[in-house]
Amino acid sequence: MKSQPKKWNGKKGWIILASVILLLAASFFAYVSVYYRADEAALGFMNSDESVAVTETRYGWLFDGPSEDAALIFYPGGKVEERAYAPLLHALAAQGLDACLVKMPFRLAVLHGNAAEEVLKAHGYTEWYIGGHSLGGAMAAMYAADHGSDFSGVILLAAYPSQKLPDTLTEIQLIGSEDRIINRDKVKQGQAYAPPNCVEYTIEGGNHAQFGSYGVQRGDGTAAISAEEQIQETVRVIMESLCAD
Repeated sequence: MKSQPKKWNGKKGWIILASVILLLAASFFAYVSVYYRADEAALGFMNSDESVAVTETRYGWLFDGPSEDAALIFYPGGKVEERAYAPLLHALAAQGLDACLVKMPFRLAVLHGNAAEEVLKAHGYTEWYIGGHSLGGAMAAMYAADHGSDFSGVILLAAYPSQKLPDTLTEIQLIGSEDRIINRDKVKQGQAYAPPNCVEYTIEGGNHAQFGSYGVQRGDGTAAISAEEQIQETVRVIMESLCAD
């Protein structure tokens, strides 16, 4: 006598499915709950001073310096608190490049790669740049590749493009010599996607994490210069490159 196939137990099946979903959700929230937090030095640059006004916006924060025309949309690195980039962006704004720091869901730019759309609509600057650090830089480059007419250039910190950037853009790429996190082979591959006007610069003694201000990042190399020196050098190279355009 043939055995009858077991009937699907609807209630039991839904319980199993719900359990799987809950497990996946718990794993995701456990993953994103561990991130690099802005240090005290960074938080101090979230305050306005005589040269830069810092204001909270719907998309994140605006660092408003003396510039009336040019601004940078900045995507933070993956699992890094956005405010960790305040020292860098405050310094850029003071030198004439206002900065729009984008707050990402769960501190992952990959979840909101089109965030620049809201920033572009929020302000009336005539010259826009987009960029970011690490994963944020990669996502910024992807957005620029599809919206090249909106920007004058792309600024990549410890990051590289993964698709062709329009020839009309300027690319500024900075990498620390002691960076042990970035994939050097991918950096070389990214050179094929760069526009003709491309500035590649190595910060001697710099590492991956010191573009922000959030302490030591696991797997990174040991920097031979201070975080302040790396940020100063980054600002100098960016501003000189933009003035040379």
